[in-house]
Amino acid sequence: MTSSYPSDSAISVRSLHSESNMSLRSTFSLHEEEEDTEPQVFAEQPSVKLCCQLCCNVFKDPVITTCGHTFCRRCALTSDKCPVDAAKLTVVVNNIAVAEQIGELFIHCKYGCRAVGMAGKPGAYEVDPLGCPFTIKLSTRKEHEASCDYRPVRCPNNPSCPPLLTMNLEAHLKECEHIKCPHSKYGCTFIGNQDTYETHLEVCKFEGLKEFLQQTDDRFHEMQLTLAQKDQDIAFLRSMLGKLSEKLDQLEKNLELKFDVLDENQSKLSEDLMEFRRDASMLNDELSHINARLNMGILGSYDPQQIFKCKGTFVGHQGPVWCLCVYSTGDLLFSGSSDKTIKVWDTCTTYKCQKTLEGHDGIVLALCIQGNRLYSGSADCTIIVWDIQTLQKVNTIRAHDNPVCTLVSSHNMLFSGSLKAIKVWDIVGTELKLKKELTGLNHWVRALVASQNHLYSGSYQTIKIWDIRSLECVHVLQTSGGSVYSIAVTNHHIVCGTYENLIHVWDIESKEQVRTLTGHVGTVYALAVISTPDQTKVFSASYDRSLRVWSMDNMICTQTLLRHQGSVTALAVSRGRLFSGAVDSTVKVWTC
Repeated sequence: MTSSYPSDSAISVRSLHSESNMSLRSTFSLHEEEEDTEPQVFAEQPSVKLCCQLCCNVFKDPVITTCGHTFCRRCALTSDKCPVDAAKLTVVVNNIAVAEQIGELFIHCKYGCRAVGMAGKPGAYEVDPLGCPFTIKLSTRKEHEASCDYRPVRCPNNPSCPPLLTMNLEAHLKECEHIKCPHSKYGCTFIGNQDTYETHLEVCKFEGLKEFLQQTDDRFHEMQLTLAQKDQDIAFLRSMLGKLSEKLDQLEKNLELKFDVLDENQSKLSEDLMEFRRDASMLNDELSHINARLNMGILGSYDPQQIFKCKGTFVGHQGPVWCLCVYSTGDLLFSGSSDKTIKVWDTCTTYKCQKTLEGHDGIVLALCIQGNRLYSGSADCTIIVWDIQTLQKVNTIRAHDNPVCTLVSSHNMLFSGSLKAIKVWDIVGTELKLKKELTGLNHWVRALVASQNHLYSGSYQTIKIWDIRSLECVHVLQTSGGSVYSIAVTNHHIVCGTYENLIHVWDIESKEQVRTLTGHVGTVYALAVISTPDQTKVFSASYDRSLRVWSMDNMICTQTLLRHQGSVTALAVSRGRLFSGAVDSTVKVWTC
């Protein structure tokens, strides 16, 4: 942009060079026309030595070329030949001396200049007698203009106010009719002039709280910083957890391969198995620690009362534990096992086996309590009725042609699940009388749950909902993930665990599927529910040897429990306690 000056006190010059002669013009510009975006009006004529021979303007970013002449950097880079000796132009070094001389030139403040509409010179400027009267060094221009009294500003109260000069801003603010309350960000809607503003502050409900509000803002800012740090910590912990899970998966795969060659090298496999268990134990401890820290990040503040811990282990079975049942009236726990027995445990004081019930010829797969009777189902296809008071067998019934997989009681009826069938038994004293057989099931019925007036049954990729009074199927839920191995019903949801590691969740009213919970890497054998007025938790037990705790409020896993050395196959709850049975032949009790 070029600039011209009609007065003697402020002259803008522009140089004109030719091969034989150099003459000064009356205007100069510090920048090239296409780049200069601000007025450049010099107080005195710059020396011709400070003018570029290519663009005829005062040097901008002067550089010395290989021919020894000085040009603007852009001129040197965009021109092919030197106008003096026709040499090819190549930049060598910055001309610091010339740049310092140019910085010492005096110009008028841009707020003391105005545009001149001269023909052919749309970008010309002259001194504005009504503007800033100061002349300043070019090198200090930005410092002066940033604080110049003639700099145009906008009213901070209302952008609609007319433009102001900096020197007039203070006076305007005293008369401005759009002054906002300093507490407007908290919701105060006051807008007025200086007089009403001062009166308003005396009655503003936020004024008395300003220190508290400021402290709240400061605390909120600190919390934001803390939250950002926690997000980083969570991301780091998730990364570590993923790597540990991959390592654990790899170790399990290695273990399976070693089992395949058990007959060939029993001695070597035993050594490898012991080494794996040591590594797995270390990984499990580290994984539990990481999960606890991760849960603290997800849940916000750490509440130790919500963390479940293993409080004891029941040892006595000679084979995997497949089912559990709690008799809360007498603080008794019943467990069924592959050793064909049912053990009775004291859950109140000693945690010791009170008695072993024998009578089945096959694996005990299901247990159920109705009143003072215990019902057990087995792979021997029978149901045995036991008196809980005497712990004696009182009846045996040949119930199915196939193993009895599951039992549940409701409305003085006992329901037993087997291959493609559910039988409904009327409970009459110690007798069981067949009332009806529910058919139309496509596979093994491994899960039965009775809740209020409905019976929920799980088979291959299907959950059927039956009306207990009419014993008719009233709804069918289609699932994925293979056979349904477990079902739980809460006040708001229907939950099922599948063969292929998934946990599906449906809304109990609309019967619409709302979520699929993932995390297990093995069949979900069992589900259990603990509900309080504040929250509902669902526990899942899996082939992967872990138990997971799920918050049904936000559908996330809040804890992973790792203590069993084998697949976790059965769950039971009583008085806020969780009992888990596993293939490692033990039963563990968990409490907060």
